[in-house]
Amino acid sequence: MTRNDGNNFEAEGYELMGAAFEVYNELGSGFLEEVYQEALQRVFIEKRIPFTAQPRLAVWFRGSPLTKFYVADFLVYGEIVVELKAARAIAPEHEAQLLNELRATNKRVGYVINFGAFPKLQWSRRVL
Repeated sequence: MTRNDGNNFEAEGYELMGAAFEVYNELGSGFLEEVYQEALQRVFIEKRIPFTAQPRLAVWFRGSPLTKFYVADFLVYGEIVVELKAARAIAPEHEAQLLNELRATNKRVGYVINFGAFPKLQWSRRVL
């Protein structure tokens, strides 16, 4: 269940990031993005965090969905768009990707989580 705090999903984001930190603390950096995605799915299941892996997110234009869609890495709690990265750092294009997904899909909250950074997990939260 979501605990909607003004549509910013702060409590849910805290749980999401707790799961991401668990994965990073155990695996560290250096793996492929797919490895982190699978590990994060396992933690979501353990913690009973509702998610959809690689959801097709409808892109809306003038009040109607287009036939093209975005595929995010996760949709958590049915509302939080999550993009995973395994790069040296979060780049402007990663942020732009997330913002475009949020705008196009009418979702308000998103995270870019970068497992490739060293020596600590890197992440960015965006709220429209």
